[in-house]
Amino acid sequence: MRYDPGHCAPQIVHEAPSWKSTALTYHALLVHPSSPAPAALTLVAQAQRLRADALTLRFVLSGPLRHVRVPAETSGARAEELWRHTCFEAFVALEHVPGYLEFNFAPSRAWQAYRFSARRVGMMPAELPAPPVLTIGHRECREPQGRTRGADDALVLEALVCLPAPYAEGRHALQLALNAVLEDEAGVLSYWALRHAPGRPDFHHPDAFALTLDATGADRSPATDPA
Repeated sequence: MRYDPGHCAPQIVHEAPSWKSTALTYHALLVHPSSPAPAALTLVAQAQRLRADALTLRFVLSGPLRHVRVPAETSGARAEELWRHTCFEAFVALEHVPGYLEFNFAPSRAWQAYRFSARRVGMMPAELPAPPVLTIGHRECREPQGRTRGADDALVLEALVCLPAPYAEGRHALQLALNAVLEDEAGVLSYWALRHAPGRPDFHHPDAFALTLDATGADRSPATDPA
């Protein structure tokens, strides 16, 4: 995704001292043990804080996508209950500050954003400086001998998100929970996350916020090989 610095309205109150441009780190999302997923699927994600008020997210779903229901692409609009079908999610919190944001992104280009004052408390639509920009793509995966397995072996969703205040101020590190809901061909949902808390799937649990981008934009979380 090409970043347009003019897309996000000026939100920076306290600019961080420097914003580093480094290679993005992939993190593996794990399926919850109570929700079996189609075999041979892998899901990785990455996040980059481009500046205090701009965040990019990238999800790559690889494997036999014929077993996954992927909503058809549309022009994109804000919509409710995207999690009832295949969608990708990001929860964004400020380190040591109550509350968080929830973003939902569907392969149809539909999206949603909510604000919470505490865990599952005070839910309301989040007002953003600009709507997220979603890019949907497919990547061919090839066998070692060079044969193509199929044009739809990888689904890639990228989102450029303009953060509202106080998340845009750059004073604190960002803590992220990157998640996904995948709907199989029978309509059964599986739940994916960087880290699952004990018990039923719960993307709102503090344990799910496993990725940290510090005040300079650097990823402080361990890397995962996307291969």
